[in-house]
Amino acid sequence: MTATECPACEASVVVDDAVLPNEIVECGDCRSELEVVTTEPVLLALAPTIEEDWGE
Repeated sequence: MTATECPACEASVVVDDAVLPNEIVECGDCRSELEVVTTEPVLLALAPTIEEDWGE
């Protein structure tokens, strides 16, 4: 397990060592969805929101 910082609230987020890039994890404090940007070292960013494309 690796601990890193939430980019939204700066709380500590514990991430499994087997985490993969682009995987989504959740901050236990603020409940933000976070995307794993890199694994060496583990870097998190706010996950992009999914928008409807209205059939386009």
